[in-house]
Amino acid sequence: MAGSKKIVVDKNEITFLNAVNHGDWRTKTTVLISGFGSLMHGQIIKGLMFLVFQALSWFVFISFGWQYIKDITTLGTQEMGQVLDEVRMVYVSALGDNSLQILLYSIFAIAVLILGQVIHCAAVRSSYTAETDIGKGRKPTGFIQDIRNLFDKNMHTTMLVPPAVGVVAFTVLPIIFMVLLAFTNFDRQHQPPGNLFTWVGLDNFRNVFNMNGAMGNTFVSILGWTLIWALFATFFNYILGMVVALMINKTGIRLKSLWRTCFVISIAVPGFVTLLFVRELLGDLGPVNTIIHNVSMFLFGTSPGTIRFLGDPMLARVTVIIVNLWIGIPYTMLITSGVLMNIPSDLYEAARIDGAGVVRQYRSITLPYMLIVTAPYLITQFIGNINNFNAIYFLTGGNPAMPEYYKAGATDLLVTWLYKLTVTHGDYNLASVIGILTFIVSAIIALVTFNITASAKKEETFR
Repeated sequence: MAGSKKIVVDKNEITFLNAVNHGDWRTKTTVLISGFGSLMHGQIIKGLMFLVFQALSWFVFISFGWQYIKDITTLGTQEMGQVLDEVRMVYVSALGDNSLQILLYSIFAIAVLILGQVIHCAAVRSSYTAETDIGKGRKPTGFIQDIRNLFDKNMHTTMLVPPAVGVVAFTVLPIIFMVLLAFTNFDRQHQPPGNLFTWVGLDNFRNVFNMNGAMGNTFVSILGWTLIWALFATFFNYILGMVVALMINKTGIRLKSLWRTCFVISIAVPGFVTLLFVRELLGDLGPVNTIIHNVSMFLFGTSPGTIRFLGDPMLARVTVIIVNLWIGIPYTMLITSGVLMNIPSDLYEAARIDGAGVVRQYRSITLPYMLIVTAPYLITQFIGNINNFNAIYFLTGGNPAMPEYYKAGATDLLVTWLYKLTVTHGDYNLASVIGILTFIVSAIIALVTFNITASAKKEETFR
């Protein structure tokens, strides 16, 4: 192509490919025997460490990993059962394959192999680095110097590796395991070790999106309620929290510290304790219904009957939105208070001179400024409310039950429905599908909404 430039790669650049292509026989041998080059260059401790890592990774693979990896395509074929002991002529139990162990240990073994290869590539680069140093007349760094570098010029690596390993071990690998379960028939009828489960492809996703089945109708209904709940819970908490902050910070209001303290105290009480307390208050035989009955009998001589705050589907949904205000408003009040106190007072003074009233000042100054600063927080709150397990589980438990739903209640969110499918009913495959779809919905909403907010478009203004 005319005008194109040829990219020239510096052969002294320390990469795995350069080490293989341009390294000497010691570096090339390291491709086969990890740590060989470091040992031959006098880096004994480093070379032995690379060699041990390679040996451990292959030991894990040879000792048990390959036994599970070879069955990953079938997830086992031999079920637990009874076999005849021909010596004693009696039937004895035979352990069979365990699909869950095959899948879990296969993922673990593959992860160990990948880690071993990453360390092996580091061994090759280390040998090439030592070779390059010798070629330039320098002595290769020793083990003590490498340790010092980890706490000096390579401090960033030292600080990042432990959390990175933790994220992979406790987040990435479990997510991979959960995603793979979505393509199996691991449910209450296929529970290992008694029964095997196997791969079913996209059948679980077809069931979820089948609008003619109970599963599909339940998913659409709960998804709709989840988005409605997240919208109302986020909107009301944000607006009312901002209103409370405006009232407290208004010029002339006395005892501002006292009012803020009252809201902070409500935060100090754990949210689940408040939810459990409110659940007892609003129960069919709770204090609220008792007070309403007694007051009605005293004033009118008749009772309106039991108000099913948590038992009627529509009323239960309204109740959880209202109760959530008690938990959410204090947080928003504290966050918005800090922003409000940083809005230049000159803007309000100029607006008053121009004849703008309180409402116009709020619409033209306060709200735009608040939104551009707190938009990331607002998006985070919305996504958090989509996955707000505590607010629903501790208050209603997802109830009241809906007969037309598939193992779900009227107030269930996707996350509480997922919990029921796993813990209560053992439908791990369907729960995995719901988890994947919940992530997709949350990711799309977060990315789209943030990119259209002023926080993203005008970020240069606040630098």
